[in-house]
Amino acid sequence: MTVKGRFAPTPSGRMHLGNLFSALLAWLSVRSKNGQIVLRIEDLDIGRCRMENALRFEKDLKWLGLDWDEGGCFEPYLQSKRGQIYDEAFDKLSQMGLVYPCYCSRASLHAASAPHASDGQYIYSGVCKNLTEEQRSQMIKIPAWRLAVPDREVSFIDGHLGKFSQNLALDCGDFIIRRADGVYGYQLAVVVDDALMGVTEVVRGCDLLDSTPRQIYVNQLLGYDIPSYYHLPLLTAPDGRRLSKRDKDMDLSELEKNYTPQQLVGRLAHIAGIIDAPEAVSARELVSEFSWDKVRKDTSVVV
Repeated sequence: MTVKGRFAPTPSGRMHLGNLFSALLAWLSVRSKNGQIVLRIEDLDIGRCRMENALRFEKDLKWLGLDWDEGGCFEPYLQSKRGQIYDEAFDKLSQMGLVYPCYCSRASLHAASAPHASDGQYIYSGVCKNLTEEQRSQMIKIPAWRLAVPDREVSFIDGHLGKFSQNLALDCGDFIIRRADGVYGYQLAVVVDDALMGVTEVVRGCDLLDSTPRQIYVNQLLGYDIPSYYHLPLLTAPDGRRLSKRDKDMDLSELEKNYTPQQLVGRLAHIAGIIDAPEAVSARELVSEFSWDKVRKDTSVVV
């Protein structure tokens, strides 16, 4: 079977060093297996996302020497244009009796729940699950929609970090798959898109490791094949800040002033552990050097 990976950037700003790190390793992993890559634009939240940023992503990836075989900035690969496809998945889950409206505000959720000990996330208590039809009819607020989860462990073998398990009921609770404004949740959209686009391998930052059991659960409910997952260290600034699009000194508009594409690829490959020194090298030259055994397993790496 042909390995198929993907780039899936969110066009809410210019790509930063952490985005480039994930893109490079996703590309190397797939190309080292003679696989194919999809470029998908995750612009679900159209209030934050801009097409000019998505188009800039294409130029940035090409500048870095990272090509793709399918997708780009046109309708079949823009999440904002795939609502009807998500509607079908939502309806299927609803017909299973697993979807229910939630009227809770963010403030009420934080007041009513204790945060998860490891990461500060709030676990949904399920308060709206047992509302009667009469109680729901009296609600004025437009609801979000949650997917009910079972009280059981969901486990998988991460291709880089090894076994990871999570009890969905205890560690995350019923989660939102469609917001009150009608925007579909990431956990539903990403599963549907990966499945229908034939993605077999997902490489991304370890900040998304915790959401993988939820995605596996949705995959199982919808009858999809489950891709292989590889989670990477997060890049952090020397003061411990996780890199984000707010860190202008680490976004590509600044980086390209100080690095050639080969120098930047070499720096990223050195950070990952693929090469011993941050020497200038093209992405194509690294394909034969790539191995997951070389990639660092730290949860974060200072750049």
